Amino acid sequence: MNGARVLIYSHDSFGLGHLRRCREIAHGLVGTFPDMSVLILSGSPIIGSFDFRTRTDFVRVPGVIKLRNGDYTSLKLKMDVDHILKLRGAIIERTAEVFEPDVFIVDKEPLGLRGEVARTLKRLKRRGTRLVLGLRDVMDEPAQLAPEWKRKRVLPALRDLYDDIWVYGLPEIHDPLEGIDLPADVRAKMTFTGYLRREAVRGAASERIQSLIAGDPYILVTTGGGGDGEELIDWVLKAYEQHGSSLPHRAVLVLGPFMNREARDRLRARAQKLDKIEALTFDANIETLMAGALGVVAMGGYNTFCEILSLDKPAVIVPRTEPRLEQFIRADRAEKLGLTRMLLDPGPDRSAAAMAEALQGLERQPHPSSVMPAGMLDGLDAVADLVGAELDRRGRPQARIRQVSGGGGGLLQAPQAEAAPDEETWSDEADFGARRRAAP
Repeated sequence: MNGARVLIYSHDSFGLGHLRRCREIAHGLVGTFPDMSVLILSGSPIIGSFDFRTRTDFVRVPGVIKLRNGDYTSLKLKMDVDHILKLRGAIIERTAEVFEPDVFIVDKEPLGLRGEVARTLKRLKRRGTRLVLGLRDVMDEPAQLAPEWKRKRVLPALRDLYDDIWVYGLPEIHDPLEGIDLPADVRAKMTFTGYLRREAVRGAASERIQSLIAGDPYILVTTGGGGDGEELIDWVLKAYEQHGSSLPHRAVLVLGPFMNREARDRLRARAQKLDKIEALTFDANIETLMAGALGVVAMGGYNTFCEILSLDKPAVIVPRTEPRLEQFIRADRAEKLGLTRMLLDPGPDRSAAAMAEALQGLERQPHPSSVMPAGMLDGLDAVADLVGAELDRRGRPQARIRQVSGGGGGLLQAPQAEAAPDEETWSDEADFGARRRAAP
């Protein structure tokens, strides 16, 4: 087999975060190494909606979703979850066996969903594959993460199986393993790469997105996947319903493909009554829409945070605080550094005036670039350097194209990108968002 190969496991029981992060890493690698192939393992039901660069592809394993009570259930197949996980694990292991990766990157879950990657890790360890655990900047508060990792027997895997732990962030923002009693030899495996820079791609957006960008100035309101974004959209709509005359700019709401159908329809009906509101369900090229915005209101997941920094947009972060504090920890630290502003959701009594004030203040808010620490967005280059060093060590040096990362909201031309599908086609996929809210 010619050319280096990287296999990436994306833990996707719900939402878009893991998949989008893995896709950016894959694109960064094939954009740097012209002879490299990258394969992503994912259970995401909408992975096919995203464009993938040449020499990047995916294997979709049967989907599962995580319910509000923490249990898992099959997304599509009428099979119990244990049988589904056995099937997923077999597909993952066989794919790794045939693909023969030089590097295997596991995103977030060290042993995969309920240990489904454990056998693959052991097989590849015997083969000599470099095993890497990739972590976002914030996992959860130590009081929650420590017992979870103890229950899952993560530390033995970090000690005995993994060669490296890459943190896609900076310690100035957060150490995701702070408070975890790590042995010194495990801690020595950690590398902080910086955040993963995002680019808006010209020509990749749908006609509707291009039309929105060409119109009057707008504020982008995004919930990420949208599975728990109903409250944020409700709050913004209240602000426009009660204070619309004092809000000079329109808002473009991206509800997210995983929002419950009933909630989505209810919010859309309210949005249609407001002249300054445009609402859409989903667009795979959110970066292009963000690049055209004058400011952003978002929940503050990892990917959205990277996009805000990369495109240099003033932003108000409204973090969720349940079931994890991940978004709150990130938003709190970012506000203290002056990168973004944080607005906490008080619950059902949320004030329309408070949101209206935050929306009005976006134009006066400084851009993140004015206070951004050096190297904050160097993550993709750092990952490429780490992979390149491993290939050199293995006696498989690769030709390399040094990427010049852009920033500040610029658009890159990418002829290979296809137009995003019509956002309305995601109405059926959104139905399973309702299934997350209650155990069967």
